[in-house]
Amino acid sequence: MYVVESIKSAVGRITGAGKLAPRELRARLRARKPQTSRFKDDGAIPNNPLPFCLYGGVVDLAGSADPAAVFEQLFAANGWGDSWRNGIYDYVHYHSRIHEVLGIARGRARVRFGGDGGKIVEVKAGDVAILPAGTGHQCLGASDDFLVVGAYPPSGTYDECRGAPDEHARALQTIPKVARPRKDPLYGAAGALVALWSPRKTATKVRAKTKAKARTKAQSNTPRKARAKPRHTARRARAGKRRSAARRIA
Repeated sequence: MYVVESIKSAVGRITGAGKLAPRELRARLRARKPQTSRFKDDGAIPNNPLPFCLYGGVVDLAGSADPAAVFEQLFAANGWGDSWRNGIYDYVHYHSRIHEVLGIARGRARVRFGGDGGKIVEVKAGDVAILPAGTGHQCLGASDDFLVVGAYPPSGTYDECRGAPDEHARALQTIPKVARPRKDPLYGAAGALVALWSPRKTATKVRAKTKAKARTKAQSNTPRKARAKPRHTARRARAGKRRSAARRIA
């Protein structure tokens, strides 16, 4: 099936057959906000501080004779190219030098993102997943007609890593250097991905988490008697004392 799909893709590029007009292409795109997840480095799969993004049911494929072509054209219109048609490997792997977008053209599958300790997601036709460099992914099971369109932003170099120790060490050096795309693969420069992956927003998230951890640690190390009471608790205590004094006087 995948060989046939690759041939269809090549013919479409050469002849322009099945190419949608910009207005028709936009009509296929639904307004959706992405669901985001962050995966930690598990020692084998490095993942990325940038969030993994999933647009559910974002592309309307109803009535399309070649749904994969819809994704190819949407991605290409926003600068994500080098597209391919295939499935998702049944072993965990990641790309340490480039980000990746996966559009589900047909069927459905259970895919684990983030490595062995990551998140299992049920993906189906019309969904789009955006993986920052280093994000582990693995197909755990799929329908017979499962078809994916993958593509990449202009900057970066394709590679495939499977979790070997030497790969992990190299990936920790290359992942931070991967350029962030200027456009969301679906919505362009105004898309949610641009803001979600902006350096300022990522740095703010990291600082907030660091401060929260520091506060929690400080509180856990402070004896209970030494911990300050909340203001509203102190006010209630003072009010109670005044009422008690008033009753004694009466």
